[in-house]
Amino acid sequence: MKKFKKVFTLLCLTLLVFVSGCGWPGLGSSSKDTIKVASLTTTESMIMSEMIMELISHETSYHTEIVNNLGSGQLVHQALVNGDADIAAENFSGNELITTLHHAPIKSRAKVNHVVKTLYKSRFDETWFPTYGFANTYNMLVTQETAKKYHLNTISDMKKIGPKMDIGADNIWINRPDDGYPAFAQAYGFKFKRVYPMQIGLVYSAVAAGKMQAVLGYSTDGRIKSYNLKVLPDDKNFFPPYDTSMVVNNSLMRKHPELKPILHRLDGKISVSEMQTMNYEVDNNLREPADVAHEFLQKHNYFRGDI
Repeated sequence: MKKFKKVFTLLCLTLLVFVSGCGWPGLGSSSKDTIKVASLTTTESMIMSEMIMELISHETSYHTEIVNNLGSGQLVHQALVNGDADIAAENFSGNELITTLHHAPIKSRAKVNHVVKTLYKSRFDETWFPTYGFANTYNMLVTQETAKKYHLNTISDMKKIGPKMDIGADNIWINRPDDGYPAFAQAYGFKFKRVYPMQIGLVYSAVAAGKMQAVLGYSTDGRIKSYNLKVLPDDKNFFPPYDTSMVVNNSLMRKHPELKPILHRLDGKISVSEMQTMNYEVDNNLREPADVAHEFLQKHNYFRGDI
């Protein structure tokens, strides 16, 4: 009899583990109930993914996880379309307008945001959220010494010295037809001596070490602060607006409508300088993206509006 009880107990425990693993209601969490946030490989995207995950986890009982290491905006977009992710943490208005929607460049920030919001809803059944408050735009960067030596305060100031300069830029920008290097050279009226294709993560150290005279980087990158680089404003407004927003599958919003006001708490809440500082904390001070995101949300009381 005792042996039978032991066998019966063992069978029950085995069944319980199996049922829990299958995600039956009330017994563990199902993968179908997991909210998945798609992240690019960049520091900034990882920070924003962690911030979205913690905001949801702190305010609800839902399980969240990151679909990580997606190497391009197109892969992030495809993850949402395929249902492999529910939220895309970082989307750049001007970039998605051209690469995903195959639309001609638009200079007006308001018009770009209106077009991507409208087309993402009609074509993909996705909601393009308002910007977080910062734009991760392309910036031409030089050292403080180079800026002082050649009196560089804007990109236009590079016209005299530019044809003698070697610069580094990511390969995607070099070959883009609408807002890439060929169109840039035409808009500003000069070409650089050489434009070297580089991984975006390497351009900052390259210009700081004098291997390049100038590089094309991103406005919120923490390494601008790390290397004390000079940002040359795009005085001809050549680069399209790159306001940064999250995109959410409407299937998630229909299933969990209570998430909508929670996610909207991040609308307009992060400035360029704040994002650059958070990136700096990870890239320069080697902190974990999750810790930096947690600290920011705690500082602002999860944007509940009662501080």
